[in-house]
Amino acid sequence: MTTIRKFCCNDLLRFASVNLDHLTETFNMSFYMTYLARWPDYFHVAEAPGNRTMGYIMGKVEGQGESWHGHVTAVTVAPEYRRQQLAKKLMNLLEDISDKIDKAYFVDLFVRASNVPAIKMYEKLGYVVYRRVLRYYSGEEDGLDMRKALSRDVEKKSIIPLKRPITPDELEYD
Repeated sequence: MTTIRKFCCNDLLRFASVNLDHLTETFNMSFYMTYLARWPDYFHVAEAPGNRTMGYIMGKVEGQGESWHGHVTAVTVAPEYRRQQLAKKLMNLLEDISDKIDKAYFVDLFVRASNVPAIKMYEKLGYVVYRRVLRYYSGEEDGLDMRKALSRDVEKKSIIPLKRPITPDELEYD
């Protein structure tokens, strides 16, 4: 049976195996601690019996006005637990918090343009490609900024795709 609960400091010592996937971004400890301190509602872990980490999601809420949104910083599931709808459950949790608690207009995420399985999964979850960010990953690979409108964005303005790709220096950081 899978348990999904809020991430805690001790989880930082037990989730390395989930981060071994070459498509998973790995950050330094202080980065994870900042998210845990500033956006604890957006940081969850999925556990198997025996406290084995199956996957996790971390994100934040940011922006102003109609750009107020939830952001998925990382979502990953260990290879042995994939194809069990776990990423979908974690994504739904973050979307619900963004929508119902923080009243965000949309949720966004960045994904490597080459990560076709992830892109297809996000599309199944209702995300659309909002824009391409040239050389987003380490100045080499393009990233796709994908978005899903939430209930506050009645007219779905937040997901109208941009007509041209952008560069990382054109991104708005809040």
